[in-house]
Amino acid sequence: MHAAVVTTFGPADVLELTELPDPAPGPGQVAIDVTHAAVGLIDVYVRQGLYKDQKGLPQPPYVPGLEVAGTVRALGDGVEGLRVGEPVVTLSGTGAEGGYASVAVVDAAMTVSLEGSGVDPASAVAAVPNAATAYLALTEVAHLKAGEHVLVHGALGGLASAFPGMARTLGAAGVTGTARRPSLERARDSALPYDDVLASDDFADAVGDRLFDVVVDPVGGQVRTDSLRVMAPMGRMLLVGNAGGDWQHTVPTNTLWGGNLAMLGFAVGHHLPNHPEQARPAARAALEAIRQGLVPIDVQSLPLSQAAEAHRRIENGSVGGRLVLTP
Repeated sequence: MHAAVVTTFGPADVLELTELPDPAPGPGQVAIDVTHAAVGLIDVYVRQGLYKDQKGLPQPPYVPGLEVAGTVRALGDGVEGLRVGEPVVTLSGTGAEGGYASVAVVDAAMTVSLEGSGVDPASAVAAVPNAATAYLALTEVAHLKAGEHVLVHGALGGLASAFPGMARTLGAAGVTGTARRPSLERARDSALPYDDVLASDDFADAVGDRLFDVVVDPVGGQVRTDSLRVMAPMGRMLLVGNAGGDWQHTVPTNTLWGGNLAMLGFAVGHHLPNHPEQARPAARAALEAIRQGLVPIDVQSLPLSQAAEAHRRIENGSVGGRLVLTP
């Protein structure tokens, strides 16, 4: 099979296209002929070596990529509910490697059929995993209630852009986004169901007297601290990323105590393997939101041979929506 391999931790150029033996599925696994593989910020972080000492994450050489779409190639022992040739998409949590290839082996529990969904594979791999993540974060962690107000930072980001639509399906009364000033007009003109999008550098002043019950923060840094000023009592902040890159950032915990506030971390790749029964219900909720037009997303495709270029675009922030690789 063709595969893009991280040969060593380092810059994007360490990704090299090579040939590897076709993998076979083990018990409870599915082999997929990949048509599209999503490129995520987590792929970049792992390749850079930020998590090189974290247990369970790969050491070079390895094939990155957590989410793929394609057709079932082979079934491992004990797999039920899927068939060879069926169109599928996988959710995050399938492991730390394997997607940037023409064939991927994933856990069957994280594999969802697209048959009859009306969602094409490129859109599916771009939107379903993140929309399912948003569903789980809002229901299992933040416990969003109908009538509550939601603030989403990094409004156009691949993960963030799944939250407004999912919040709408769960009954949110309002959804406000934030974006960097160069992206502000594009965010406001997008089809994403925000009521308003504010500049991230002064959103806490721009919201006026509005307070938010749930804040979705994939950005971190000063945006995270400023968010404490606009949270309603008993408000919950979902920490779902650190795109701003400030790894030393801290918050004043007494503010949480005095304001009756909560900060809740959620990493779906660590959650779903421990709760595989939640994967398919979350995927069904994601597909329904996509069918309703609530998770529109800009999908940009590059051939697998340009995996390094895909990583460079993620690093320089020039991607609005999601990048996918086509083997």
